[in-house]
Amino acid sequence: MANTIHVDVVSAEEQIYSGEAEFVALPGMMGELGIYPRHTPLFTQIKPGSVRIKPPGSAGEELVFVQGGYLEVQPHLVTVLADTAIRAKDLDEKSALEAKRAAEEAMQNKTSKEEIARAEAELSVALAQLEAIRKLRHRA
Repeated sequence: MANTIHVDVVSAEEQIYSGEAEFVALPGMMGELGIYPRHTPLFTQIKPGSVRIKPPGSAGEELVFVQGGYLEVQPHLVTVLADTAIRAKDLDEKSALEAKRAAEEAMQNKTSKEEIARAEAELSVALAQLEAIRKLRHRA
């Protein structure tokens, strides 16, 4: 049997993924994180982007878009606690493009620092969704 680690990806609404994996890669605040079995314990914040999960014996990877959240790593368990989590195949490119356009427009029209920060956060999420869609297409 392959050397694996159990992975759970959950959001406030539902459990998106639960199963064994050979490795997990996801967007940390300071860059991409790669987690393999028996990884050193870790707890960190993650940013919007794709969680890549490599199931054992599979040639491909499972992709899950997360809108930020937290990562907890134990030697045999990875838990992703996401603000929002969506299977990459369920992402809607038209909605992501519209959200990007709206965020860019909001950044141009807002004057307070809070409004600009909110628009920048919305833009970051839309761009991360579009990147996840691009990765999914590239793999297909």
